[in-house]
Amino acid sequence: MLHISLAAEKVASIGSFPVTNSLLSAWIVMAILICISLIINKSITIIPSSIQSIAEMVISGLYDFFESVMGHHVKKAFPVLASLFLFIILANWLGLLPGVGTIGFYETTVPLEKKFIPLLRGATADLNTTIALAVVAFFAIQYFGFATLGVEYSKRFLNFSNPIMFFVGLLEIVSDLSKVVSFAFRLFGNIFAGEVLLAVMAFLMPFIAPMPFLLLELFVGFIQALVFSTLTAVFINVAVAHEE
Repeated sequence: MLHISLAAEKVASIGSFPVTNSLLSAWIVMAILICISLIINKSITIIPSSIQSIAEMVISGLYDFFESVMGHHVKKAFPVLASLFLFIILANWLGLLPGVGTIGFYETTVPLEKKFIPLLRGATADLNTTIALAVVAFFAIQYFGFATLGVEYSKRFLNFSNPIMFFVGLLEIVSDLSKVVSFAFRLFGNIFAGEVLLAVMAFLMPFIAPMPFLLLELFVGFIQALVFSTLTAVFINVAVAHEE
């Protein structure tokens, strides 16, 4: 039976705190990243192993890419940017694994009617997750702006030197707040639409038809992670170089 739900479903609770299937997926992604980082950290040697070589290649590639965007400012912002990229790409790809969205249980909602609840759901296919990531990116932009320029950074938003600059400051406030909406809905829309497409194709023509779309979604998942982290890098760079 085809199951498509815009909102994440509750699968458990910790006290009065509801645990949704997308939140559970996000915890799994975080656990995977933490375990990989601990394993790599313990296995660092002068002569790198295969795992260390792959990790160094990934981190070095990300650093070189973000350095081309931010220049020397990348040294401070790289941990945040790399974390955003790795979390988003792993969350995007985890949602494509077999069983995610298809393995679950039935919950009785009304007499003689049952609702299917998937145990796992792609974390970034939930608007709550993408809004949280957008808020993290927003505060990272403001943090690095104030950390680099100090109080002078506030003049970007509140400048009373003349009416024109005051109006420009108001536009800057609206522009920065709109980034949260832009970040969140861009990532959510692309990932959710991709999962719906795969679900429909798997329902209509199982096994064969979904394969090209699955490969396409792997690419889309990578692109969306890259776009999100790159835009964050660009906006941080604009913030820290505002006076320049």
